[in-house]
Amino acid sequence: MKTDTLFYRLFLRQPKLALELLGLDYPNDSYQFSSEEIKQTAFRIDGLFKPVTDNPNQPLIFVEVQYQADNDFYGRLFSEITLYLYQNKPS
Repeated sequence: MKTDTLFYRLFLRQPKLALELLGLDYPNDSYQFSSEEIKQTAFRIDGLFKPVTDNPNQPLIFVEVQYQADNDFYGRLFSEITLYLYQNKPS
């Protein structure tokens, strides 16, 4: 949020304003605002089925195979998909 310094400073001083904009009724001290850098981790999707044509009715199909319990499975899966969509911008 460094480029949006006005909003950064505003929400830093008055986090309640953001909550009010979202229609959330929480006490002033229930949230603390910050801008945090996220390190990019390398992800590898187990499989991806991409349509051969540009037909928008045919979705991308992501495959992730899981053989054992993993508490981070859904977070990692959605991170992989979101990062793929962000980098590749499919139609």
